[in-house]
Amino acid sequence: MDQAALDAAYDQRAYAPNQPQITGRYATNSEAVRARLGAPRRHAYGPTAIEALDLYPTKRDGAPVLVLIHGGAWRGGAAKNYAFAAELFVHAGAHFVVPDFAAVQDVGGSLMPMTEQVRRAVAWVYRNAASFGGDPNRLFVGGHSSGGHLAGVVLTTDWAKDFDLPPDIVKGGLCSSGMFDLKPVRLSARSRYVAFTDEMEQALSPLRHLDTLNAPVIVAYGTFETPEFQRQSRDFAAAVEAAGKPVQLVVGEGYNHFEMIETLANPYGLLGRAVLAQMGLIS
Repeated sequence: MDQAALDAAYDQRAYAPNQPQITGRYATNSEAVRARLGAPRRHAYGPTAIEALDLYPTKRDGAPVLVLIHGGAWRGGAAKNYAFAAELFVHAGAHFVVPDFAAVQDVGGSLMPMTEQVRRAVAWVYRNAASFGGDPNRLFVGGHSSGGHLAGVVLTTDWAKDFDLPPDIVKGGLCSSGMFDLKPVRLSARSRYVAFTDEMEQALSPLRHLDTLNAPVIVAYGTFETPEFQRQSRDFAAAVEAAGKPVQLVVGEGYNHFEMIETLANPYGLLGRAVLAQMGLIS
């Protein structure tokens, strides 16, 4: 690829002209879900204002928990606009959690602070699950786009070393439309707003840390996504399989990047069915 092609390959808007329409639906559908479920419980997981999460509880006690990490190119997105999938999981018998975290431009261009925030949010859910009727031993993580990258980072976290927690606190994960090796991302136009370093590239490339992966992974992408996002997902799934660890590759025929995550809200959708099955909520 020349530079222009590489830049476009890491800019989903170049391949999804209907992006404003779809992301607008995230917000309006989330509002509709809150009208039916009620406002989420808001819990702080850290000391700053952004370090809080939305919890949509299910009525079942001792229920599994799904933590969904929102996307937004590391510089946008908000928990409130990812409630559109909450209704499915709450009615299926799972607690649904979406954390907020800092945008990269608000923390000096580094991905490290948001990564640590997301990890701490997951650790908070594990430690506090019983207090809201969740089962800490059935904690699952999912993410989309830049959130798919962050989900990959969470799944390859050394929980025992970094948090003094069991190494397998996460029992399964969804990495939808994510990035798993930051080297090519660093070469793209995203380096204009992310201050990549060698340390960051190495530490936050999930593909390079599969030794600490302790959970089955669903890797998903749409055929109308950019060529690099498709390749990144295929390569990550292949690497997980080569490492002898369980992985399911889900390919959304005819879906673009922004449309893929909407299928998480449908029990018959590609991602909704896959994650419900991973959580043991359908056979």
